[in-house]
Amino acid sequence: MLELILFRGVNIMDKWEQMYLKAKKEYYPGDVTPFIYAHNVVSAIEAENGEIFTGFCIESCSGICNLCAERVAALNMYVNSGQTHIKRIIAFRDKAPVAGENNSLPCGACREFLMQLDIKNKDTEILVDYEDKKTTTLEELMPHWWELSY
Repeated sequence: MLELILFRGVNIMDKWEQMYLKAKKEYYPGDVTPFIYAHNVVSAIEAENGEIFTGFCIESCSGICNLCAERVAALNMYVNSGQTHIKRIIAFRDKAPVAGENNSLPCGACREFLMQLDIKNKDTEILVDYEDKKTTTLEELMPHWWELSY
């Protein structure tokens, strides 16, 4: 479903474009310290109330301390609004997601975290292709998740 933003009755941009542009502002890869690299993957999520929250990847040389952009965006949403339900999510590196060309799907750890954050997130739309607005859902990526398999 394409949701358009209206201004005086004129379509300005759809929600995916709005999310893409907000996340794109966070893309500026670089070293934080000699041990931490950040902003090489970015994400935007639309919360249940329509607010958009962003996040960026933070990678450390130890690996275990890494945080993906999707989890950072979700934590940003929760910390700043108390919300846990995510309607939509987009993640990418230097350009918008293109099906079959670049992987824009959440990793396994992010998928698990998003499901545990709120079971309603099974219906979260995840953008697969920006131009075609092709999406998948978290449930489609995790069809046999704990509670969904009962």
